[in-house]
Amino acid sequence: MSEDHKHRAHIFLHRGDLIQARTAWEAAVTDDRMAGDPRTLSNALGNLGNTCALMGDLVRAEECYREVLQIQRTEGNLTAVAHTLVNLGNLHIASDHPEQARPYYLEALDLLRQLQDHRGLGILYTNLALQEARTRQWDEAIMSFKQALDHHRIVGNEEGLAVTYSQLGKCYLDHGDLLGAERCLNNASEHYIKLGNEPAEAAVLRYLANVYEARCDWTSALRCLDRVTSLDQRYALPELQTDLSHLLKLKQAG
Repeated sequence: MSEDHKHRAHIFLHRGDLIQARTAWEAAVTDDRMAGDPRTLSNALGNLGNTCALMGDLVRAEECYREVLQIQRTEGNLTAVAHTLVNLGNLHIASDHPEQARPYYLEALDLLRQLQDHRGLGILYTNLALQEARTRQWDEAIMSFKQALDHHRIVGNEEGLAVTYSQLGKCYLDHGDLLGAERCLNNASEHYIKLGNEPAEAAVLRYLANVYEARCDWTSALRCLDRVTSLDQRYALPELQTDLSHLLKLKQAG
């Protein structure tokens, strides 16, 4: 019965029906608990936690992840422990308690280094950097973003490089380092072009336009926004009217 519930849960998740997916995962957890198989129970609880997190039920998600963590520690599955610790950290970020996320992230960091899990380290350093940027710890955030980039390069994670360059560029922009922001955002744009992800490219170009606008480089800012509005129209992006208004404002200023 547990496998049937899990199959139904995956179908509901694919359809975006989180309520039905949660019900199916809860049923799978009950069956796996009765069967006494810790590994299958851990899997079902983890998926239930993920679904609850998507629904915004962070309390139930944390309960699931904590039980998963206990099972994984007992089994000595260090890779699984590290990823569950990251999930717990992410929950505290989502619930606006970033200071409670850091201990989970740091423990996960130690494990991922031990395991030489470069993909996981790239993601985790990005999470740490975002937390540090929120609290305006600019030097620490920039260092963490750069470490994330190093790990993404090792495994050839193009998507990770694109996202991290974009986030580092935004960090530099918020910090007032326009040259650093320009370099990183141009790198992000190039990676998104390579990936063929034009909506993400548009998001980067919006930030890049802000960089050029701050420098009063109207020609470069207009070039970015011309491209952005073209992509807005091609993909029916919701920012179209805002971007058109911004474009008109720049034309008047230039």
